[in-house]
Amino acid sequence: MAHKHDIKSIFADYAVPIVFIVISAIAIPLSGFSATYLVQEMLTRLARNSFLVLSLLIPILAGMGLNFGMVLGAMAGQIGLIFVTDWAVAGWPGMMLAAIVGMPIAIVLGYICGAVLNRAKGREMVTSYILGFFINGVYQLIVLYCMGNIIPISNPQLVLSRGYGIRNAINLTGVRHVLDNLIPLKIATIDIPVATFILIGIFCLFIIWFRRTKLGQDMRALGQDMAVADSAGIPVERTRIIAIVISTVLACFGQIIFLQNIGTMNTYNSHDQAGMFAIAAILIGGASVSRATITNVFVGVVLFHLMFVVSPMAGKELIGQAQLGEYFRVFVSYGIIALALVLHAWKRQRDKIEARRSLRGE
Repeated sequence: MAHKHDIKSIFADYAVPIVFIVISAIAIPLSGFSATYLVQEMLTRLARNSFLVLSLLIPILAGMGLNFGMVLGAMAGQIGLIFVTDWAVAGWPGMMLAAIVGMPIAIVLGYICGAVLNRAKGREMVTSYILGFFINGVYQLIVLYCMGNIIPISNPQLVLSRGYGIRNAINLTGVRHVLDNLIPLKIATIDIPVATFILIGIFCLFIIWFRRTKLGQDMRALGQDMAVADSAGIPVERTRIIAIVISTVLACFGQIIFLQNIGTMNTYNSHDQAGMFAIAAILIGGASVSRATITNVFVGVVLFHLMFVVSPMAGKELIGQAQLGEYFRVFVSYGIIALALVLHAWKRQRDKIEARRSLRGE
């Protein structure tokens, strides 16, 4: 019975990654892609997305759930890239300058987000989601009306034909693949973005170190029980704001890394799905609303993007229409978040029942 109970618990805890592993095992042969192609795609997408997904770990550590407000940081990074492109600062200095320009904007937005979330305790995820929509409206106003009109933009290739407002798509030729190609390495036919992985590795070491600091321990205490942490003298609201500010700044850097890999920026939409896809990826990796590890991040990014790569071709082979695979990818990203939230609520209810049985000595 105990053995069956363990298997049931393992499946309950890792239902989402298990389901994705099974689907991937079926879809990979159907897609017809070679192993070399899939390895190259996974390495590229790991380098592109891991930093963004890692930025979710700190709010989860502080018990604030999944930070849907990370799109605020993504917007700050994009503003940095717009200015860098306008000033024609290319290469590694351009990428650094974009981060320097975006960081103070991300700090301000993160502080606003943290202050709002302190007034919506217990409903952080939905509040940060709606806040993202609100700040997106402010971002659209600034980029569409103020830039070129109130904020000087000198590059005519960036400005709409009417004389103000930024074009829908920006070609980031100055910073394209700057980080990925900084330390070139090619094994057989597979390109490995060494510098990007080194940066991601440093970020992972930072998270491990941060968890052991006084601030990290305070956030862990908050995540376990906010009332107990408050009784222990931990400044709850200040610590929560710091967690969101750090996450927003890291999301700013993550979006810059993401866009230098893509090479172009959709001015009005690139940030829209940044939070949703990052959250879907970490949940697929086995994380929950209250617990996430670095391993969850990398497993999730690989499984999520493996599905992204193989599903259109698998859909084409099965149904004859690759377009259905595209719909499937969007369906998966939203559906997996809903499934993970339902599983989390069910698991909490199950833990409460188990705790009651334990108290009754059953």
